[in-house]
Amino acid sequence: MFKKILIANRGEIACRVIKTARRMGIATVAVYSDADARAPFVQMADEAVHIGPSPAAQSYLVPEKIIAAAQQTGADAVHPGYGFLSERTSFAEALAAAGIAFIGPPVGAIAAMGDKIESKKLAKQAGVNVVPGFVGEIEDTEHAVRISGEIGYPVMMKASAGGGGKGMRLAFTEKDVREGFEATKREGLNSFGDDRVFIEKFIEDPRHIEIQVLGDQHGNIVYLNERECSIQRRHQKVVEEAPSPFVTPEMRKAMGEQCVALAQAVGYYSAGTVELIVSGKDPSGKSFYFLEMNTRLQVEHPVTECITGIDLVEQMIRVAAGERLPFSQADVKIDGWAIENRVYAEDPYRGFLPSTGRLTRYRPPVPGWTDDGAENGRRGVDGVRVDDGVFEGGEVSMFYDPMIAKLITWGATRDEAADKQVVALDTFELEGLGHNVDFLSAIMQHPRFRSGDLTTGFIAEEYPEGFTGAPASGELKTRLAAIAGFVATARADRARRVDGQLADELPPPSEWSVKIGGRSFAVALEDESITVDGAAVDLAMEYTPGDRLIRAEIGDETLGVRLEPTRNGLKMTTRGAIHRVEILPTRIAPLARHMIEKVPPDLSKFLICPMPGLLVSLNVGEGDKVEAGQPLAVVEAMKMENILRAEKAATVKKVNAQPGESLAVDAVILELE
Repeated sequence: MFKKILIANRGEIACRVIKTARRMGIATVAVYSDADARAPFVQMADEAVHIGPSPAAQSYLVPEKIIAAAQQTGADAVHPGYGFLSERTSFAEALAAAGIAFIGPPVGAIAAMGDKIESKKLAKQAGVNVVPGFVGEIEDTEHAVRISGEIGYPVMMKASAGGGGKGMRLAFTEKDVREGFEATKREGLNSFGDDRVFIEKFIEDPRHIEIQVLGDQHGNIVYLNERECSIQRRHQKVVEEAPSPFVTPEMRKAMGEQCVALAQAVGYYSAGTVELIVSGKDPSGKSFYFLEMNTRLQVEHPVTECITGIDLVEQMIRVAAGERLPFSQADVKIDGWAIENRVYAEDPYRGFLPSTGRLTRYRPPVPGWTDDGAENGRRGVDGVRVDDGVFEGGEVSMFYDPMIAKLITWGATRDEAADKQVVALDTFELEGLGHNVDFLSAIMQHPRFRSGDLTTGFIAEEYPEGFTGAPASGELKTRLAAIAGFVATARADRARRVDGQLADELPPPSEWSVKIGGRSFAVALEDESITVDGAAVDLAMEYTPGDRLIRAEIGDETLGVRLEPTRNGLKMTTRGAIHRVEILPTRIAPLARHMIEKVPPDLSKFLICPMPGLLVSLNVGEGDKVEAGQPLAVVEAMKMENILRAEKAATVKKVNAQPGESLAVDAVILELE
């Protein structure tokens, strides 16, 4: 067994590998860039080596620096995590030349499966179903238009070396191809150093299902069931679960055996994932097609660990050390259900714009991933697990992926796992930047999600106008009104005792007018009871003025509510929505109608940069006339290109920024008239 492992990665996956290695008694080495000097994974490792500036191209993507760090520290193996150098054959070859073990598959398998064009040819030869499309290099936009027309719309354009949702564009028309082909090439080049693109038929009502495979160097290979990853935004996974609510035992067996056959055809060992697209229109479940094989550990591997009890990182290490798999296909079971939500630094209330900045508050619902055995390790604490690599006071920078953490829950049933997600998300405290916690909670509660009727178009179909928060029932609003009255009374009492704002003999107000979403409630507190509109609410909670999170017991249910004071009340966040609550003592509430309402300024005449990023291109100049929906500029943020369009017909009055400039959020790019 290895004595020391270097992790050629960062963030939560570096933490994840370090914890398993520590449990196995293996020393660890971290490598870090300038931006990660204070990161948790650097503190956790036994040794750490600085490898360069913040941009990944100057640090984590430089094989020579990684190998030098391994040699300097005497590491006898390298775990690449995912992304970065994990699927680069030249890196694995360079490690072998240096006498350092690569904790991953053989170079030949990486090469065979890493190129999406070549992998499809191999899959077809191995008898695996493949999606109809053009498997070959595309010369230019005109060639892409011709191919798309021959295949038949809709089509998907993909970077050949792509992954993680980057370098992908869906085209329904020739116009979409002309607008998106060059952007797909640029994203492929910027993210993977390869601008080749291929085009394939887009399967309608598609479900994204993947099979986890695991093999050793002695010819043994098994499949560890499937994961459903259909809920995606811009082709980037948001929610993953295992098993899939769509897959039958017969379908699982057929998929698994095909994927194992493909892995055997390329001499595969270590952990790998075969991604499949499944037609939801085929109730038989037989219409599944090969998409790609990822020759590495997947972001969503924890849900497989939860239902199988197998530590995938541990098995990767043991396989790389030459050990045999300790189990066969017959030993692989499905125990319960697991769901993973990716907590991203993006603002769903503002069109999912990327968000960067300092985490002024970071309090996950349970401690980060533990390593003290199956129950509290793979499944977390009471079925709740958090895989993260951030800390309170740290920064989420523009240099790397926007994922903050992964929230994983396990339950005996799918509904139990989803219910645990809702409760955990309510108590996930994140402040300082935009995040998608509310959006994830809304998905977990959505009737369509609960029914298991999923496609990769779920988010676009269910939130066509964007996200404004999960709908709140009248019962939830009543409960929030009761909590708001309790909080207001406690704050008034603190003011009386600390600031002397009320005479000692004058008690704080006990009757409040609480307004939530246009509805008013009369809340009264007397002794130990609370009533809302005259009806008693069974509420038990503790609150000290200044608390940012309340855990209220209402009957036999726990409700977590995040609080933020406002000028005339509270911002209360729970169950996937922000509720702006106005609170006034009943005796003065009638006077509120006399208050002047502040009207926000009209910003429609400006094209404003919605996130920090690089202005890649500007499509218009001063004096140009533009139409509603016309592309005006392209801004790149966190390796993704975002097209900014005109909201209405206008004329460009002034250009304030030029391509190549780094822009701050809300920077004015153009002025229109």
